[in-house]
Amino acid sequence: MNQLLVMLFSIAFVFYIFNKVKQFRSKGPAEKRWQQTKANISLGMFVGLFGLNLLVGTRGWVETIVGLVFVGLGSINVLYGYKAYKHYRPYVLEETREQQKVQT
Repeated sequence: MNQLLVMLFSIAFVFYIFNKVKQFRSKGPAEKRWQQTKANISLGMFVGLFGLNLLVGTRGWVETIVGLVFVGLGSINVLYGYKAYKHYRPYVLEETREQQKVQT
């Protein structure tokens, strides 16, 4: 179980870096915010899975408390990131359509 969690939070961290790079390379302001929200979701997954890993391999009460805090913060980050993702998606679609009209 521990190896699976380590692999999953490593993948989440790679997705975070990937989305941050895409954010810096994006041209439009709405697309930048959209990429930022995807990076926030990935970071929330990383923190939450890291906390879950602490809870699975608990050795003491300090690790349990820190694990619970990390799971809570990660969950909140994913929730608000998803809400922001849904909010910015229509603006990104509109921005993309406008860029396609300009190019043709």
